[in-house]
Amino acid sequence: MISNLHYISQPSHTDNILAACDAGCKWIQLRIKNESPATVLPLAELAKKICDRYQASLIINDYPGIAVAVEAAGVHVGKLDMTVSAARAITGSNMIVGGTANTLEDILQHVQDGANYVGVGPFRFTTTKQNLSPILGLSGYQSILQSLKEKNIGIPVIAIGGILPEDIPALMETGIHGIAISGVITHATDKRAVVNQIHHQLKQLSTWSH
Repeated sequence: MISNLHYISQPSHTDNILAACDAGCKWIQLRIKNESPATVLPLAELAKKICDRYQASLIINDYPGIAVAVEAAGVHVGKLDMTVSAARAITGSNMIVGGTANTLEDILQHVQDGANYVGVGPFRFTTTKQNLSPILGLSGYQSILQSLKEKNIGIPVIAIGGILPEDIPALMETGIHGIAISGVITHATDKRAVVNQIHHQLKQLSTWSH
């Protein structure tokens, strides 16, 4: 089951993951870029312990070998990283594999490669990501979701990229499965209140739209 709220970690990763789990996040992506596996592995092990304590699912960004080593729930591959099928070859069939997408073509390729979900974005400009793909905006999601519907493709689409709580109602109306958020939770003074608000919105909106 793919959660409708994904928390993407930022430095200091394990501190922020602990705070996000404590605030009620149940799907955590450990996203560490441009580091050696030797650097990422101990952080992944600690993240897994934290997620287990809170019964949260841990997804490792970009390092399928590490995802297997720490027995994470899955792996997520970026648009410029390895393919979903290459990650799947390392993780085996039981692990969740997600992929980043910016276009309908990206999504169709991930579907063909056996992805369990796709992270589609960016919704708007975000400083979290280098090499930003073209901004999609609301109309981008509407167009992509409409095309997927016409092709009878039901893969869960997670919107990502600079999303704020006030964006959620309009985004959910496009038919997406959920959202990925980083800074809004990381920088919140009352993280639990923010996570509760987002969960409440997502629950209400998914009830209306399905």
